[in-house]
Amino acid sequence: MSFVDSIKELKDVDFADLDIQQIGIWPASVKMLLLVAAVILVLLLGYFVKVKDLRQQYQAAASKEMTLFEQYRTKAFQAANLDAYRAQMIELDDTFGALLKQLPKDTEVPGLLEDITEVAYGSGLSMKAISLQPEQISEFYVELPIKIDVTGDYHDFGSFVSGVAALPRIVTLHNYAIKQADNGLLNMVIEAKTYRYKAEASL
Repeated sequence: MSFVDSIKELKDVDFADLDIQQIGIWPASVKMLLLVAAVILVLLLGYFVKVKDLRQQYQAAASKEMTLFEQYRTKAFQAANLDAYRAQMIELDDTFGALLKQLPKDTEVPGLLEDITEVAYGSGLSMKAISLQPEQISEFYVELPIKIDVTGDYHDFGSFVSGVAALPRIVTLHNYAIKQADNGLLNMVIEAKTYRYKAEASL
């Protein structure tokens, strides 16, 4: 019996008269329909039980492959530029070491005060006072403020600022105030700041 004949025969079957216990004598068209339904059910169950899991595993593996590929590209680039990175690290270490040498240690702060005083006198200023202020501790460095009180004229102040900037140690100038002094000159109060690397603070 062909498939087309089976379909035609199904039209004449009264499904209400079929008894499950007499399945052996059911019409061939009904048996074929049951067989097709069973095959479809097995395929669907196979998809949901096995194929769907395999697909999810494939998608996870594909995603992991992309991640690993990006890691490979990054590491391959780093490996290809390893010599350049090492050269940069050496250069950074040298630069960092040179900057650290410009930062005074605890034992060098009195010498720095003397240097600032000499710059003031060399600029023609009269030093009224120079004093260390409380340290300001940051994450990586310690800030050492120095309050300076000098008397002179504008040209002397300019020479003093240039002289401080030329010191071998890192010193920055902040928060200045200039006013008329009693002797006809000008009085300048300025805050100088130098810095100490925090690791040095524990030495």
